Amino acid sequence: MNEEQRARSISLWGESTMDMLFRVHQDALWMLENLGVGCKQPYMVEAFRRYESLGEAYVYEDRIYLMNSLVEKCLETTPGIDEFFVPPNSFFVGGTAPYMYDDVNRQGGLPPRPEDVEKISQIAEQSPVVAGMGRGVKLRLEEQQIDIMDRNCSKPLYFAVTTDEALAKAKEVWNRRRNVMVVFCLTRPPLEVNENFSDHFVQVVKAGLPVFISAMPLAGVSAPFCYNGVLSTTHAEVLFGICAAQIINPGVFCIHGGFPTIADPRTEYNPNYGLISHQVLNLLMAHLNMMLDLPTIQSAATTNEEHPTDKAFEDARRGQALCKKYGFHMIRHPFAFLRLLVDFSISKMEKCIEIAESVSADEAPEVEIPPYDERAMESVQNIGLGFYLNDPLTTANFGTVFVD
Repeated sequence: MNEEQRARSISLWGESTMDMLFRVHQDALWMLENLGVGCKQPYMVEAFRRYESLGEAYVYEDRIYLMNSLVEKCLETTPGIDEFFVPPNSFFVGGTAPYMYDDVNRQGGLPPRPEDVEKISQIAEQSPVVAGMGRGVKLRLEEQQIDIMDRNCSKPLYFAVTTDEALAKAKEVWNRRRNVMVVFCLTRPPLEVNENFSDHFVQVVKAGLPVFISAMPLAGVSAPFCYNGVLSTTHAEVLFGICAAQIINPGVFCIHGGFPTIADPRTEYNPNYGLISHQVLNLLMAHLNMMLDLPTIQSAATTNEEHPTDKAFEDARRGQALCKKYGFHMIRHPFAFLRLLVDFSISKMEKCIEIAESVSADEAPEVEIPPYDERAMESVQNIGLGFYLNDPLTTANFGTVFVD
């Protein structure tokens, strides 16, 4: 525990909220020990199996159960924030939209082109408020995308690696500039390793490249519908990835990319990224990780608008103001993305960068954090590896939490 950060977080959020975050960590440890994580990747399974004789892990029927002592050991070998190459309070251009937005015709759904990635990279390079960038949009060839980003932006980068060609390019870039991360959605609900990516995750970790471990449980779908419920589920998924990386290659950089998200029952349970609650959830996730001295990147200043409207820019302003008020390590999605993170708008990116240059912490809306909800872990224990659409807690809390 980073006691200096803990004191800072208490001064910003209050004792009760920090106590809630401490219990979130304990709940995540309970999930890893009692529910485990489904995994079939042979190298990863054998790496954990070596800890069975110590009573610190248990492999049974394609599930890996982690004891608290092993998680704590892995957190001790994970390099801290001061050792990382990105300073606190860094806004990033990223993640990854499948489409570009046509700002002239106000229409989304355009296939991304290499020249789009080049322009995004150049804007990121030229903007002092931008500390680094993710892909922005996804090109078909990962190695081409890495090359364009590398040539046009000298700031810290993150990108995906799911091919051998991309891995070779990522190694070359990392060895030359030492400020890149490889992003993996290693897990999917309910607490399962995404085997489409697990082989390359192992290869990247063995190569010593920093791994940005993303997880995005949805409150009301794949996590309990309350603050501590979705935070603990998100935390458990990422902690598994951190532990896997540390037992494969102790000391490798691990970035906690937990991205707690809120399903909206009014819109077929799609995520609602425009809620103040979404920004607050992600800042709480960041503070838990900073207290654990984990490099961490979350999502904030997002919108639920389909077009770059006045409301979309107001969403960005209040989200950025919340970030500046409470502090963070790294934030993705604060500039260019539209509804459901589907479209990437260059004009919105440029306008929201201008907003970030002028917005102040004094503009942040007032927020009230509910106390720890005991019913969340009751739901987890009852549902186990199921889903929360029909969980009574979802019905009970809808309209009373996650509202602006």
